[in-house]
Amino acid sequence: MSRQLLIITAPSGAGKTTIVQYLLGHFRQLAFSISATTRPKRDHETDGVDYYFLDHDTFQEKIRQHAFAEYEEVYPGRWYGTLRTEMDRLWNDDKCIVFDIDVLGALNLQSQYPEESLSMFIAPPSLEVLENRLRSRGTETPESLTARLQRAAMELERCNSFDQVIINDDLETACQKAARIVTAFLS
Repeated sequence: MSRQLLIITAPSGAGKTTIVQYLLGHFRQLAFSISATTRPKRDHETDGVDYYFLDHDTFQEKIRQHAFAEYEEVYPGRWYGTLRTEMDRLWNDDKCIVFDIDVLGALNLQSQYPEESLSMFIAPPSLEVLENRLRSRGTETPESLTARLQRAAMELERCNSFDQVIINDDLETACQKAARIVTAFLS
């Protein structure tokens, strides 16, 4: 297998992680890229499985060492990035790397690997639907909800920068469409 990348991005709450999990369950050639982050670990998360949890100083040192293929401060004080060692690990296992990544990080990866990548933008049917999804999670403060919606508006403006756009108005339909796109990419 060549060194392929499947880059999946979306505003928070659009359903990208659910679609990524669906694809990982249906294609044995795919492997998930674990991102590094400075955000605190949640109770249900495991270091090295969900994320590589790094303190701020360690993250900044890795930036200086050029250890990241891409990185970004997604929210104030919350850095996320893709370690080159993680990509090498998966490519050495002969896998197509799947990224569940923010929009700006996805654009960065896509620009670095234009021939090796397929990028998919998962869009909500509308910002109102997205807001309802985020509210129904029950995990957002009024401030974090506002920040996520403001960021989502910026991200939606960039949707046409990606190879494919999938409107997630019905999750099963969106998953099936993503699977058809991935089948064509891997063949």
